[in-house]
Amino acid sequence: MNVVHPLWHVRADDEYADDAKFIGVYSSEEEAKKAIVRLKDQPGFRDHPAGFQISKYEINKDHWTEGFGVA
Repeated sequence: MNVVHPLWHVRADDEYADDAKFIGVYSSEEEAKKAIVRLKDQPGFRDHPAGFQISKYEINKDHWTEGFGVA
């Protein structure tokens, strides 16, 4: 299975993730963790160190498989 690891930062006080920051996509979880090490002392990130989120996505696969409603 081919996977990638997107890295985001979302503050804990951002209930709806309106201020989420997409950091990048990495070839492994280890590479994403290295990015966290590089960023964790930067302004903003250092004030919210628990906000980093690493996901795992299989490539060449639909991850949204249904339609959506329009309000």
